Parts: sequence; structure tokens; C-alpha cells
Amino acid sequence: MTTPRDEYAIDTLARLDALLGVLSDASLHKEVPHVHPAYRAMIEASPFAVLATTGPGGLDASPRGDPPGFVQLRDDKTLLLPERRGNNRADSLRNIVADPRVALLFLIPGVGETLRVNGRARISVAPDLLARFVVNGQPPKCVVVVDVETVFFQCARAIQRSRLWDAVPPGTPRPVPTPGAILASITHGAFDGAAYDKELPARQQATLY
Repeated sequence: MTTPRDEYAIDTLARLDALLGVLSDASLHKEVPHVHPAYRAMIEASPFAVLATTGPGGLDASPRGDPPGFVQLRDDKTLLLPERRGNNRADSLRNIVADPRVALLFLIPGVGETLRVNGRARISVAPDLLARFVVNGQPPKCVVVVDVETVFFQCARAIQRSRLWDAVPPGTPRPVPTPGAILASITHGAFDGAAYDKELPARQQATLY
């Protein structure tokens, strides 16, 4: 028996093109195969990026952050991203070992436009690369070297709609559970969430680098 087609499903490129309409000239012209000087300025101003990877276990998106300019350019085709201390899950690194394809999304506080970079990555512990990212006497665990394939900026609509950069008034209650509360809930109380939350701020400060 043939399953009837969902008339509302956008399941072909033709249907998608009909839904979205004509691609604007700006959308075409903004994409380049290297880091243009204007895009370099955005990377150097960004203190936060999301690294997307793929591997045998599926897709992953992981936050990366440091003072502005923490992602360096070796040249206009190569980005250098330090891998700082973390929880050692290393989902992104495990994926890169299996599949080099990566994407980066750079955010800049107060700026609506974001920057998207696609390319292929490899992991290096070359001493000269590690030395570029020493903070407080601590080098990163490794450096993710990204060979750039495409770069383009994303328009500001998502940031504008979300009001992401609007100031949060002092004393605003936390709208989501704490990390400890999440762990306690997931483990049905077997994890001491209160102790985790109490110790977390000091532990994070002591292990930033």
C-alpha cells in the first residue's frame, strides 16, 4: 500500500525554492572562499563562537569562548582555534578525528550580524601553535586548525527577534534550572546537585585555563 504524500511537506528542492522565492544579490555576493579583511575584523572582535562538527555518533554543536580575537588567523585561508580545559568529553575533537568537516558561527556582543565559516579541520599539538595561545602560563590542550572553504555574514534578523543583546536587569531571576538541579533530576536524586552548584563557581574560575 502506497503512503499518500503529505501535501504540506517541503520535501524537494523545487518545493523549497517555491516557498522561499528568489535569492537576493546580497546573499550571493557576501560569500567568499577566504577570510576577507571585513570578515577578519568580525573574527577579531568576537569573544564567542559555536563549533559544529559531525561524526559517527551524529552532529554536535559546542560553544567556544575567550577574550575577543581568541580565534587567530594564520592567513586568509586558515583559522586557529585553541582547545581550552573542559570536561574531557571532547565531542568536537572526536568528531574531527573521524570527519574533518566543521562550521563556525561567530557572535559579537552588540552586533546583529554573525559570521559563518565552513571548512575542514585538523587537530595539532605543534609547540609553536600552542605557544600562540598561552594564558596565565597555561597553553591550550591542542589547537584546531581550520582550512577555510566558505565565509559569509548572516543578517541580523535572528539577533533582533531574540533581543539577545538587550541588557538583563540586575536581580533578574534565573529562568532555567541550575546545573546541579539538572544533574539531580536526571539521576533521580542520586547526584548531589546542591553540593555541585555550591562548588561550581570556584571550580570554574580555577580551571578556566
